[in-house]
Amino acid sequence: MALVPMVIEQTPRGERAFDIFSRLLKERIIFLPTFIEDELANLVIAQMLFLEAEDPDKDIYLYINSPGGSVTAGMAIYDTMQYVKPAISTI
Repeated sequence: MALVPMVIEQTPRGERAFDIFSRLLKERIIFLPTFIEDELANLVIAQMLFLEAEDPDKDIYLYINSPGGSVTAGMAIYDTMQYVKPAISTI
């Protein structure tokens, strides 16, 4: 089981804990930390579509730290990157 760090954010209503991936998504950052397979591709695509619906004019940042994976899953991510309106920067 992978350890997922938590971050604490102060709000007017008190403290709120987020897993790090949710906090990054709030900043429009999608993190791809492992092999790209169908299940992960579906999650990344859903995040891109969500961020587009939230604000189609703000950029999205995609951090990739992957050794590879399924070509079709990778192409599904690429196709969605071309489809959505926000510019997507890859790092």
